[in-house]
Amino acid sequence: MSIARTNRMTPYLFLAPAGLVLLFALFYPICYMIYASFLDWNPSQRIGEADFVGLRNYTKLFSDPSFRESMWVTLKFAGVVVTLEMFLGVGLALLLDRNIRGMSLLRTLFILPMMIAPIVVGLMWRYMYHPTVGIFNKTLKSWGFDTIPWLSDGNWAFASVVIADVWQWTPFIFILSLAALQSLPTSAVEASKIDGASGWQQIIYIKLPLMLPVLIVTFLLRLIDSFKVLEVILVMTNGGPGLSTEILSLRINRTASEFRELGEAAAMSNLLLIVLLLLTFAMFIYNKAQDARAARLRAVEEEA
Repeated sequence: MSIARTNRMTPYLFLAPAGLVLLFALFYPICYMIYASFLDWNPSQRIGEADFVGLRNYTKLFSDPSFRESMWVTLKFAGVVVTLEMFLGVGLALLLDRNIRGMSLLRTLFILPMMIAPIVVGLMWRYMYHPTVGIFNKTLKSWGFDTIPWLSDGNWAFASVVIADVWQWTPFIFILSLAALQSLPTSAVEASKIDGASGWQQIIYIKLPLMLPVLIVTFLLRLIDSFKVLEVILVMTNGGPGLSTEILSLRINRTASEFRELGEAAAMSNLLLIVLLLLTFAMFIYNKAQDARAARLRAVEEEA
């Protein structure tokens, strides 16, 4: 074998172990799940014993009002939490992007919620929302207000899980936004100051437009992750009361474990996978467009 051929093959040899891991740990389960979605399969059967039913599991889902409600709750939850987290995370980054005493400690405290396990977050907020001994209702009673049915009323339960998710994941937006702020070219900001731009004008016309590529990727990453939330809602409400907080991942879990319909659960998982893949492709397309735009700008600068 020639040296040139060996050099060409070397990267593939190093990538081979990772490729094998992906093949058995990712692609095989996905193919297994796709196959299972065409079967009438329950846990008491081997997969080879299950009856092939074609697209029945998929057609059944779209005629199931509970599934449609779970899908609506998922979309509503993802839209609300990501919007709030982007607003709060970017706002905190703009507020803390300055050199004052104790700022490093303050930034560290802001990211602590993100480090806590989701199960612990769910338990913590469930206890705080407790109708009699929870800190929120105890505080309301001490101030002379009526208590709030945080987890026993549908609207309040949805608001409660949103608050918990925003508390945990706003630091993620904050970290990426702060990194984007600190990597901005100082020349643009300094030029705006010389031109007499106020603080708000610098944010609106200089900082936010320059941060936009990072913010869009951050938004898509957090949106993808919000579709997969399970543990916090499972611990806090288990999807209740009714279906008010039952997002799609929780519906999949219940269909497989409680209703023992593995074929339907696999069909739901495939639909969720398609949604996540579409969001992922959107992020990749945006990144490619940004790279192409940067390449065109470099070409123009070189010609000039």
